[in-house]
Parts: sequence; C-alpha cells; structure tokens
Amino acid sequence: MHNAEIIAIGSEMLTPDRVDTNSLFLTDELNKAGVEVVQKQVIGDDRERIASAVRRAVRTVEFVIVSGGLGPTEDDVTRDAVALALDRRQIFYPEISGAIEERFRRMNRVMPEINKRQAMVIEGAHILPNDRGTAPGQWIDENGSVVMILPGPPHELKSMFSRQCLPRIVRLVPPTVIQTLVLRVAGMSESDLDQTISPIYKRYENPVTTVLAHNGDIQVHLRARCDTEGRAMELLAEVGGQIDVALGDRIYSRNGDPLEVVVGAKLLAQHGTLVVAESATGGGLAERISSVPGSSTYFLGGYVTYAKRLKTDLLGVSEELLKQFGTVSRETAEAMAIGARRRTGATWAVSITGNAGPTADGDEAPVGTIYIGLAGPRDTTVQHRLWPASDRPRVRAFAAQMALDMLNRKLDAA
Repeated sequence: MHNAEIIAIGSEMLTPDRVDTNSLFLTDELNKAGVEVVQKQVIGDDRERIASAVRRAVRTVEFVIVSGGLGPTEDDVTRDAVALALDRRQIFYPEISGAIEERFRRMNRVMPEINKRQAMVIEGAHILPNDRGTAPGQWIDENGSVVMILPGPPHELKSMFSRQCLPRIVRLVPPTVIQTLVLRVAGMSESDLDQTISPIYKRYENPVTTVLAHNGDIQVHLRARCDTEGRAMELLAEVGGQIDVALGDRIYSRNGDPLEVVVGAKLLAQHGTLVVAESATGGGLAERISSVPGSSTYFLGGYVTYAKRLKTDLLGVSEELLKQFGTVSRETAEAMAIGARRRTGATWAVSITGNAGPTADGDEAPVGTIYIGLAGPRDTTVQHRLWPASDRPRVRAFAAQMALDMLNRKLDAA
C-alpha cells in the first residue's frame, strides 16, 4: 500500500478568495495510479512551517507533493524550506538560468536578476522541466520516500505532473486498483443513516467507507483497493449490496448522480413534463433542474412568485385563501402547485412556500417552516417541514432537496 501527502504552499491560499484546486487533480491522478492520499494541508509562505511539514511527511508516506512557492520573489520559499527539511544544500544551475533567460528573450523582455533564484536546485534532485513556465520542478529521493516540488499555477502543475512525475510513480508502485462506489441517499438524517449501516461497514477494513452529508443530501462512498479491478468490484458489490438492502428506497442513486439528474432521467423515461412554482427558494429549485444538460426536453420552466399579488395573478391562488391561511401554509402550497400545472399543462408541478429566515415578521410562520406541494395526474399532496435553523441558504437548499426527493418518490410510484 502506497500513500501520499499533498502540501500546498502560499499565503494567498489561506484567504477566502482562493481554492486549492491542484490537490483535487493530484488526488484523482494518484488514485488512478493506486496511491492513496492520506493527508492534505495548506501552509503559508513560512520556511520553518513548511520544513516541519515536509520532515514529518517523509517519515510517514511514500510520496510527498509540495506545490507552489517556486517563483522568483522573496516570499517564494519552497525550495529553501525543502532543502532545510532534508538538510541538503542548493546548487545553482547555469543552464536552467539560461533557459529562463531565453524564454524572456522570446517574449521581447529582459529577465530580472531575481529570476536566477529559480535555477537553484536541491542537491541530489532530478530536475523536472517546465514546458509551461519558468520554474522547473524537482524530484528528490529521500530514505525510501519521494518529495516532488511542483509549480503552483494549475496549467504548469498538471503538465509537469502528468508528463514528468506520473510515469515515475507508476514504475515504483505495484499494480493497484482503487475503485469507488457512491450511493446517494435522501429523506433521512446522517445520524440515522450511520446507525443503520455502521454495523455493516465496520466489519471491513477494505473497502473504506466515508459518509458525507450536505443540505439533506447524504453520500456513502465505498473505496476498494485491490491488486485487480475484478477483486475491487467484488468487494464493492459485497459491502454495497448489504448497505443497499439496509437502506432500501432511501437510496436514490447508485452511480453518484445527484437527485436532479435522477429525476430528469425518470421524467424522460415516462415522457413527463415538469413546472415549478417557488416562493421561499427564489428559483433555486429551477436552477438545479435546469442545470442538467437536456433538461429542456422535460422542464417547461417555473414561476418565482414572492409577492402575494403574483401568486394570485400568475398562479390563480385566490386572495381569500391567502388571507385566510397565509402565504406560508399547506393550502397555499397546494393551490400554487395546482395553479402552475393548470396554466402550463405540465404532467407534474412542484411548489415551495415558506419562511427561510433569518427573521419572522408578525404572524408569519416560524423561521425554517417550509411547505412543498406536488400536483400530478392523479392527485395533489403537500409535505411540511420545520428546520431548526436560521441559516437562510441552508433552509432554502434543504427545501429544494426535499422537493426533488418528493417528486422522485412520486415518479417511482407512477
């Protein structure tokens, strides 16, 4: 079993404006090569912190990938930090400096003196040419482990890793296959789900099971690591089959597809059409449905009727009903769904009305109150939820997920 750790360098990566996308690419490529990523971290431009992280990593994993901090400026300290961690000196390579200077010359520019820092190579390192930029990477063997130093810009890193590092890694790693099965679940809490399936997956060290929950959508990831694809698939089938039986129809997807994709496929298969009428979610449900390529085949569109007047004018909800029961009510959700279906001729209509918060005015329904209506060929049903949260985006996301789950189950019964 071969493991890897990814260390992303750059103080800018610790701000809310930047995301470390390199690690996602590297993880995917390493997994394909049979290498498991066991830890990722982001460290600012600090020599001692980086050096400490590298020292620890080379003692615990076979592959250490350090990305970023290879520029020419004073805050680009990755080379210095790795040299410090491995207790090796750095050597200036005139040929690298000359290649960088020639690159500047081709752009009709003069190379600044500070770019010579990019020609410093850690003693014993194999130089990894950079066909997309000025900073070469480095491959360093260190007591049974390998440290790879790669540039931070994604287009440079991806090219260097794919062309220079991956072939070396494949030669070092015995044939290993990592296969993944993703089950997606709706309509139950994360704690209820884990209580149901943990007696199953705890019996196995391989595959490894991970449960991820986000806004009402739960994913169960099974990762099998074997010497052959056939054996990996057997393990996934063995464990996944038991989980499948335990969860039953709570599982809506067995290939990782999100709920809007699953619903869309069923509408296509049944030659059905869909319209939505939203208040609390403000178009969020329509956005999810229409994000699926080809959704125009079954999705007619939607109404965003925030104001009472629009519920009346566009959906035909009576003023008397709104006055008697309020905009956030079972009756209004039902009337919205029926009105949307009647006015568009859609097979199915889904409505959402509620109070997503964070405050409630006067006699308005409590924060977190949501009503979802579903009008179909045979009947109209309404479900109600009260989420104990004042997080507006979260309540809206939960409501959209619940609406899709409700429609998905109705399509199964159709």
